[in-house]
Amino acid sequence: MEKKRTVNEFGHVEGEGLYRADFEHSSCGIGFVANLKGCKKHAVISDALGMLACMEHRGGTGFDVKSGDGAGILLQIPHALFADVCPKIGIELPAAGEYGVGMTFFPQDEQQQMACKKLIEHHLDIFGLPLLGYRVVPVDSSDLGRDSAETEPSIQQIFIGKPENISAEEFDRKLFVFRKYTERVANQEVDGIGSEGLNIISCSYKTINYKGQLITEQVPTYFLDLQNEITTSAIALVHSRFSTNTFPSWKLAQPFRYIAHNGEINTNKGNINWMRAREVLLTCSAFSRDELDMIFPICDLAASDSANLDMAIEMLVLSGRSLPHVLMMLIPEAWQNDKNMAKAKKDFYRYSSSLMEPWDGPASIVFTDGTQVGAVLDRNGLRPSRFYVTDNDKVIMASEVGVLEVEPKTVLKKGRLQPGKMFLIDFEKGKLISDEEIKKEV
Repeated sequence: MEKKRTVNEFGHVEGEGLYRADFEHSSCGIGFVANLKGCKKHAVISDALGMLACMEHRGGTGFDVKSGDGAGILLQIPHALFADVCPKIGIELPAAGEYGVGMTFFPQDEQQQMACKKLIEHHLDIFGLPLLGYRVVPVDSSDLGRDSAETEPSIQQIFIGKPENISAEEFDRKLFVFRKYTERVANQEVDGIGSEGLNIISCSYKTINYKGQLITEQVPTYFLDLQNEITTSAIALVHSRFSTNTFPSWKLAQPFRYIAHNGEINTNKGNINWMRAREVLLTCSAFSRDELDMIFPICDLAASDSANLDMAIEMLVLSGRSLPHVLMMLIPEAWQNDKNMAKAKKDFYRYSSSLMEPWDGPASIVFTDGTQVGAVLDRNGLRPSRFYVTDNDKVIMASEVGVLEVEPKTVLKKGRLQPGKMFLIDFEKGKLISDEEIKKEV
């Protein structure tokens, strides 16, 4: 009798060869470029893309060197670009911050696309979110490798208006619930949608993600928006993916919605199981019971360790905690036996440990919510994280030195993250906030 073959959501046969879905880890190149004063410039993006190209050795490829494990860039919403291009396709945009953008991987099949869009529009009506329109993201596929071309999605942006009667925070939460619920329902109900399905890779009024199953040098040539001088941002996170014991996927390319991650979360399966176990009892003032049911499951065993960490961060941030607070909870210092640690900080870690187990690395993480940007190194300290601040307000952080040329005489400050430590850029104050100051405020 022939053994039954089980194919997972990525289209790979379980239990054959060395592949195991529960060993989805990655060891990658990460970094960001930011303007210390929060000034949005195209140079921030071009510098970050230059950094990304210098981390090609951090990315993985198969026999087809044009099909990478994945690469991408996370930006603030480029309002100037959208204000220029959207009226030309019949989309009337409100002011910056008054709309969200869902960067979406649709199936290439037109009937499946139509079914997905019908579902999207139905769910937007449910949440009281006005659809402003769709924009096909201009791309140049001529340099894609065979594998990435075969699985290339139709990449489109969904423009969603902010209702007048809700706050920006409520709008962000609605976009989150809409995205999670729509992805789940579409991938369950749209016939023949395939292993990659419908993936809304970012859906926010603050940030947008340009990523794919690419090698680093393909990111700016594939996404034509990134070549446009009016595409600006004060923040640009980049990631070059080297997945270990995994298969490449468009949706598992990084950055994710809040983070880019270098390393492995070795406690991943336990973290996911604990998240699932708590969902039955979970209540949150930021979300109704119906909304929580739409969000669940928060994490996904079929996704990578980095993706699940991002999912946990997203849920906790949108529940009302600050991003540094969440990262302190999930990636704590080695606090238990530190006799020199302040009592207040140790009490914070002790209390947080009763709510959430640590997501232990080794892990170096760059993070942003679109209004602040920073980095954290886990308590093992086994992933390099180096930064520079220059006299022209440029902040550079990367998993290695030499990824961006810097004149030594322009450097005001440089260093590396220590185990368990974090730094943050405060755009309002125009300065880099130290680990001690961050954690004192939390």
